Amino acid sequence: MNKRIARFLADNSPETPCLVVDLDVIAEAYDSLRRHLPLARVYYAVKANPAPAIIAMLEGKGSNFDVASRGEIELCLQSGVAPERLSFGNTIKKEKDIAFSYGAGLRLFALDSAHELDKLARSAPGSQVFCRILVDCQGAEWPLSRKFGCAPEMAVGLLRRARDLGLDPYGVSFHVGSQQTDLGQWDGAIGTAARMFSLLAEADIDLRMVNIGGGFPAHYTGEVPAIECYAQAVMAAVTRHFGNRLPEIIIEPGRSLVGDAGVIQSEVVLISKKGGEDDRRWVYLDVGKFNGLAETMDESIKYRIETPGREGVCGPVVLAGPTCDSADILYEKADYRLPLGLEVGDKIEILAAGAYTASYASVGFNGFAPIATYCI
Repeated sequence: MNKRIARFLADNSPETPCLVVDLDVIAEAYDSLRRHLPLARVYYAVKANPAPAIIAMLEGKGSNFDVASRGEIELCLQSGVAPERLSFGNTIKKEKDIAFSYGAGLRLFALDSAHELDKLARSAPGSQVFCRILVDCQGAEWPLSRKFGCAPEMAVGLLRRARDLGLDPYGVSFHVGSQQTDLGQWDGAIGTAARMFSLLAEADIDLRMVNIGGGFPAHYTGEVPAIECYAQAVMAAVTRHFGNRLPEIIIEPGRSLVGDAGVIQSEVVLISKKGGEDDRRWVYLDVGKFNGLAETMDESIKYRIETPGREGVCGPVVLAGPTCDSADILYEKADYRLPLGLEVGDKIEILAAGAYTASYASVGFNGFAPIATYCI
């Protein structure tokens, strides 16, 4: 538990569930990433946690921002971010939102399909565009394959056509999956990008940029390499495949910047047993899949959990949320164990919860309010 967050919770006793985020931890993570990948431009993935205080702090440190919607664009602009520091990285955009962003001054857009290319040509003429390609997401705890990206051969054709339509074919992007644990995944993807650079050079199209997306981790229950290991793997791959002609590099970290900075404090609402052969306790919390813990879907992200004030012998539990939905079970297969002395009303602290929690919460499913966020 972060000492500053612990002090805030002790001094303020906020209503649970709540998310408390330490801005200093985010600042340190940003500085570390810049130190280990100095050649890369950072575009913070706003979707990870769009708290205005986070946007404002990162803006002050010189970060750029990866935005996925008009709402995120407006949030950044209202926080003082210059439009040239925004990348509209969603490959699925309404044309009216493209026109809005272009009118606001954005000039960097993603695509992965012919229809998206046509929309950009009509509503963002002359803009820089980059094409997202499909890559292997093996090793990622939260894969991002299939929905986004196209085959590299198709991407080459799209970027050729982008030039014909008056756009600036700027580069290639990919994402090896969120919470990627296999350092080798960047090598194959960067190699594919380098081959696309060569193919398009034959058509007199000079690509300049590789956007390697995110994938850098937060610290959940499993062990992950240090951030410097990720940086070394990325730069070794870039050097191997591009030689001395290094491209511009963009990274889009989200989880690795804000994940470790946040703690969710929750309350135990009920402890029960179901009878029969399964003697595990069911521990129901006032936070669940629909008001902050969506990434427990399929038990993909396994948060570290602490029970302040409760120690001693632990036993296996099933953890579930408060709603009247049978899908609102957090962990049933993972071997979570909590103290046998745990009681209704006890506080549960969910660590490394700064990313994809508050931003995933529903507006009010079952009458439960979205999780409140406090930035300190």
